[in-house]
Amino acid sequence: MDNQPRQLQGLSYEDLYVGMSFRSPGRTITETDIVQFAGLTGDYSDLHMNDEYARKSQFGKRVAHGMLGLSYAHGLMWAGTRELRKCAIAFLGINEWSFKLPIFVGDTLSMDYQLMEIRDSKSNPQQAIGVFDVQVVNQRSETVQRGKKALLLSKIDLISPA
Repeated sequence: MDNQPRQLQGLSYEDLYVGMSFRSPGRTITETDIVQFAGLTGDYSDLHMNDEYARKSQFGKRVAHGMLGLSYAHGLMWAGTRELRKCAIAFLGINEWSFKLPIFVGDTLSMDYQLMEIRDSKSNPQQAIGVFDVQVVNQRSETVQRGKKALLLSKIDLISPA
């Protein structure tokens, strides 16, 4: 029998229940993150790239791209917590996503997410759909982004014990 704690092994579909909550580890946003994201997406908006312009904005300094925050939130949910690695197959979509507060260089983001709904897949009896209420929070526990994310889940473990 494997002696790893259950969390390190990942949760099986049978372990999941509505109301189950998770907290991801933190990830600090760096200058490099913003520059690389701008290069990747082509979004070189002055609010993200120009100190002088951003200083005169309502934010007083440059802000990270909203989609950068959403991207890191997705990554933290998939890889950062590792709880869902035995059953998560694919990201299906987001609903009601809102950008509440700006994200700045030096902010450390983490995610609080809760399983709000779980239902059988209509097209595959070995799969289900889980809907999570997601809050992206900064180091001051302020919610910077929030919404619902749907994941395709396997009812059969994707990773078998070693």
